[in-house]
Amino acid sequence: MKISLLSFGIAKDITGQRFLEVDLPSSASVAALRAMLVQRFPRLSSLATVRLAVNGEYVSEDLALKDNDEVAIIPPVSGG
Repeated sequence: MKISLLSFGIAKDITGQRFLEVDLPSSASVAALRAMLVQRFPRLSSLATVRLAVNGEYVSEDLALKDNDEVAIIPPVSGG
């Protein structure tokens, strides 16, 4: 299945792109996507926290993804 990824902040710098499309096995979970992302972009593991939002909502790691889901990679945010 195909998943669209949106990268923000430092995650965009790490992936080198704002928009990515990835292929995953059908019924892959958010946790499986996270593992694939860390394998493909090892620097993501150095971030304190990285949240993943599916179709605009934060979800649990065990959520099964569906074809054409949009997943946002949201790195830690600092303000000031």
